[in-house]
Amino acid sequence: MKEILIASLLGIAVLAADILKLRKFIFPISIIGLLGIIVSCIVDWGHNEIPFAENGGMLLFDNFALSFTLVLAVIALFWFVLTRDSFSNNSGQTDIYALILFSLCGGVIMVSYTNVILLFLGIEILSIPLYVLAASDRKNILSNEAGFKYFFLGSFASAILLFGLALIYGATGSFDINIIADKAAQLGGTSTLLMVGSLLVFIGFAFKVSVAPFHLWAPDVYQGSPTVITAFMATVVKTAAFGGMYRIFSGSLYSFIEDYNLLIAMLCGLTLILANFIATRQQNAKRLLAYSSISHAGFMMGGIMMCGTFPAKYLLFYILAYSLASLTAFAIFQKVSAMQNGLEDTDAFKGLVRRNPLMAGAMTIALFSMAGIPPMSGFMAKYFIISEVLKGGYLWLVIIMILSSVVAMYYYLKIIMAMFSPIENAGRMVISSTQKVFYILLATLMIALFFGAAFLEVIVW
Repeated sequence: MKEILIASLLGIAVLAADILKLRKFIFPISIIGLLGIIVSCIVDWGHNEIPFAENGGMLLFDNFALSFTLVLAVIALFWFVLTRDSFSNNSGQTDIYALILFSLCGGVIMVSYTNVILLFLGIEILSIPLYVLAASDRKNILSNEAGFKYFFLGSFASAILLFGLALIYGATGSFDINIIADKAAQLGGTSTLLMVGSLLVFIGFAFKVSVAPFHLWAPDVYQGSPTVITAFMATVVKTAAFGGMYRIFSGSLYSFIEDYNLLIAMLCGLTLILANFIATRQQNAKRLLAYSSISHAGFMMGGIMMCGTFPAKYLLFYILAYSLASLTAFAIFQKVSAMQNGLEDTDAFKGLVRRNPLMAGAMTIALFSMAGIPPMSGFMAKYFIISEVLKGGYLWLVIIMILSSVVAMYYYLKIIMAMFSPIENAGRMVISSTQKVFYILLATLMIALFFGAAFLEVIVW
């Protein structure tokens, strides 16, 4: 419970600092608050706290919720540090920071609910600030378009999910996921109402995580939104969405997963094929990274598909590995694009190895990790997913996963080759000492997690 309180009070504290003309303290307050969430998750590990248990208790901070909250806070911390320079001359810094923190609060609720009403509230608390943030660059028509599309399709997805939850309540008579699980076990596949409700909930989540064919909004929204907001959506938002999805489908609605595994496998394959092959046609680096994000959603959906035997810690490892790489890539892209007068093509990266070797090195490691090249953490993340899918008997999907990773390497190499291409009169790209430290830290983590994956076996959930 402390984690939600810290996140929500942190957003209020940021707004209060602005009212009191203490804007220089906004960034330190945010960092201290996020560190507080991280420490709180570590201290609470293993306690299985149920806030307001005497009144029914609609949240559960077990090790699942704490681990996902920890990753959310860590990624948010990296986001604040790496994007700080983007708001140096932005009068809307306070609003953006506050909305980001409130959205983070919604993410924490999404991974800790035991009542589907809280799931819906968490999704809305996560999403509503993002509708505003996507359109926060008011002078950019693409940003306005992104905000409108995200609001319209996000609201549509939420309505579908809410309708599904209503049908599930009609079939089981409860919003509590434990009672729903018991009722679903009794009903089996005999309840049409329960299965239709489960399908609608799945579709609602599929929109949120941008799985094909529900992905069409993502490239436009990712491209049109300010890059720093895109980085947040591609990492923190996906972490929360997959955490919430795993929590309900591995327990209460597992009967749906069992009955429709083949359908979910087909969606995974469709997502991987469409995202990776369309990405090869992209010249806009931001749009390319958007399709890359969709591709990784296809991989993570494989973890949801096998949630009966696939431990959540391996899904979380994939999310962490992907988020570190994606955040690094978007942060470097934002810096490079800003120094090239807003150029977003892959040509913006030309000569980066000479202009700033550290950024070029971190970007290369991030792209190799997303491609699944050892010794990067992305390799182990994909290995866990592929191994479990293979155990489930979906050899054809494993082949698609492997081939799509090869295709992904092609379009990642387009950026890497641009960075190592010679360029005349290339000036230096200067970044702050703090950013240098964090790029080194992120690159080190992406490699260290490859070797640290072995310790997942000793983590108790």
